[in-house]
Amino acid sequence: MPFRMILHPISIFPLIFVLVLLLFSPLSAKTHPALDTSYVSALAAADHFLQAWQSGDIESGMALLTGHAKEGSRAEVLKTFFSNPEPSAYEIERGKLLNHGRYDFPVVLVTGDAKNARPRRRFSSIVVVNTGNNDWAVDKLP
Repeated sequence: MPFRMILHPISIFPLIFVLVLLLFSPLSAKTHPALDTSYVSALAAADHFLQAWQSGDIESGMALLTGHAKEGSRAEVLKTFFSNPEPSAYEIERGKLLNHGRYDFPVVLVTGDAKNARPRRRFSSIVVVNTGNNDWAVDKLP
């Protein structure tokens, strides 16, 4: 005769109780890394840069670029980047620390198109670096 284990309904309740406790315990919660002031400052710099892009403010945008980013982009490319006559918007996703004083933020640039009723989404990233004295600048354009 094969062995069968039969659980009595009363013996199942403690098992269910333990499983429910584990399900709602802090151990099962998704943990996020603690935010520090450098992350907040880097995110603010990325946001200010993208606000300049959205409003077409090339002067403010250029002021937020590192020398490395300015050297890597021709003036006409920067002018084209900041001149968007159609409505535009952006999304900044959670950034990640690349190394001390350097963050990478995935971004989505959303632009309208006069010829097409559908907006275009361009997925990219923006790298922000600490230039000293808690000043942050964009080192890689989206």
